[in-house]
Amino acid sequence: MKDKKLIMGAVAYAPKVVTIWEGFKDYFYKNGLNFDYILYSNYEAQVEAQFTNSIHIAWNSPLAWVRARRMAKAKGLTLKAIAMRDTDRDLKSVLVINKNSDLAKSGDISKLKGKKIGFGAVDSPQANLIPMAHLQSKGLLKGKDYEPILFDVLGGKHGDHIGGERDAALALIQGKLDASWMIDGNYLAFSKEGTLPSGSTEILDETDFYDHCNFTTSPGAPEDLLEKFIKLLFSMKWEDPLVRPLLELEGLKQWLPGRTELYKLLEEATDQQQFYSPKGELLAKNYRY
Repeated sequence: MKDKKLIMGAVAYAPKVVTIWEGFKDYFYKNGLNFDYILYSNYEAQVEAQFTNSIHIAWNSPLAWVRARRMAKAKGLTLKAIAMRDTDRDLKSVLVINKNSDLAKSGDISKLKGKKIGFGAVDSPQANLIPMAHLQSKGLLKGKDYEPILFDVLGGKHGDHIGGERDAALALIQGKLDASWMIDGNYLAFSKEGTLPSGSTEILDETDFYDHCNFTTSPGAPEDLLEKFIKLLFSMKWEDPLVRPLLELEGLKQWLPGRTELYKLLEEATDQQQFYSPKGELLAKNYRY
């Protein structure tokens, strides 16, 4: 085993994160890659660490990717999105309403005027930034045309924990909201687990498709270790009984090459909602992480 070691950054959004990356660390070591990881309490610190030679690669949220890309461009540096899960591709957010509501009867998004709409954490791409930008594109402005109710929990985690989305879904069922945003996968999960009782809700509107997390390289990361890392990732097979538990924990069946085209929606939302500057500087007010 070489002394050179690939260091990855990840955000500790839940206790299972340690179990996940300890498992991957053992897998990589057994397959010839000296690998370790550093956990951060928030994505802002993790992205900044990518520019201090602290980590070679980061498991980034889509919003963290946007910031990292902007910071790199401003510094004249290069980074890449080299891999993502199959479950990170072609996602969308849905606006959920009670099935027996006036909104459901009309099916008209313009009827949201004067209503209370639930959102997730302030830094959640799927439950806040993209949905708010989507409503604005439909002519509905927050605070003017509707009252936004944010369920802003665990700042800095970029909505990975889904807690805000679940809280918003519960508030909808309890009649405290007229509508609530969530990612499509969570809508299905909340329905399956009973947070949203079967047959009680329906979708009024939805966003265009976008992508989620990716492995982002840091500027100057060792190419030989990155090449080994990618090769091992793509060799992981769902059918392998030793590998499958790791993939299940991380919520995928197959690793795929990274792509960046479907971050456009979030890039636009980030500008529209003034979350980051073009250079990756934080603009969001009252953002605690």
